[in-house]
Amino acid sequence: MSDLIGLFNLLAPFFGLIGLGFFCGKMVKQPESGLAWMQFFLIYVALPCLFFRLIADKPLDQLTNWSFVAATTLSTFCAFVLSFSAGWRHTRDLPQSVMQGVAGSYSNIGYMGPPLILAALGQAASAPVVLIFVFDNLLLFSLVPLLMSVAGVEKLSLGATIRRIIWRVVTHPFNVASALGVSASYLHLELPVALNQMVTWLSGAAAPCALFILGVTVAMRPLLRIPGEVPALVFIKLILHPLFVWVLLSAVGDFGPTWTYAAITMAALPPALNIFVISTQYNVGVERASACVLIGTLVSMATLTVLLYVISIGALPYDLFP
Repeated sequence: MSDLIGLFNLLAPFFGLIGLGFFCGKMVKQPESGLAWMQFFLIYVALPCLFFRLIADKPLDQLTNWSFVAATTLSTFCAFVLSFSAGWRHTRDLPQSVMQGVAGSYSNIGYMGPPLILAALGQAASAPVVLIFVFDNLLLFSLVPLLMSVAGVEKLSLGATIRRIIWRVVTHPFNVASALGVSASYLHLELPVALNQMVTWLSGAAAPCALFILGVTVAMRPLLRIPGEVPALVFIKLILHPLFVWVLLSAVGDFGPTWTYAAITMAALPPALNIFVISTQYNVGVERASACVLIGTLVSMATLTVLLYVISIGALPYDLFP
């Protein structure tokens, strides 16, 4: 019983903040443009500070675990291919299928991942969280523009598309913060006291802001119908994706319980809110993106609870092939 109470106390604040945002989004009639500054603060200020702090105090050898990166990134790619196939089966449309591929493979690794997993597994899980975040983003934010270019949605030549991808990767605030964190780790730099306090405050603001925005944004996207492929996408995202991670990490090597459980939990997170942002950017599959985020978030309340419970009681072996 104490395990269940502890698990409830862990998860309730996360889904409670999402629920609070959803309630406010439904009850308070504010224009969607009102979220703009909050989203800017989150993406360009708070979350970069969080990722800098996660990396800066880590030994550099923890951030060069390439076999771990290969296994987790390949798992995400497998989930993308399956989800793309499910989308193609229902729509026979390449741009729509690309969006469905993202919906079934891109976890909420920015908003929910770091605070939830660090609370569940401790600070030792920060290195695998950062590696998954960086390389899943590199994979998906490279695949999407390339495939959209092939589909004719991205009205650029292949060379221009590749240059744009490289520029976006290099200048993305999360990647800039990660690079600064790696530099600080390598050089053993410490921030001045005043600046360190600011970074601490800002990183602490990232999780509540992110979860509240997630709830508000979902509330402002009315779900008129559930597209036929959404159940399959949610199943791939919440069940098959973490299963791929578990099997591949077990097959590649012994990464220890903290790294393995962190990776499985990252894969088991619901679809990311960024899916809606990407679909809006290309004006492709906006309704489907909203449906997948909403349904996936609701279902993950049950699946994440079960996963974290079996981890907490030691019922899930971290290595399938000891």
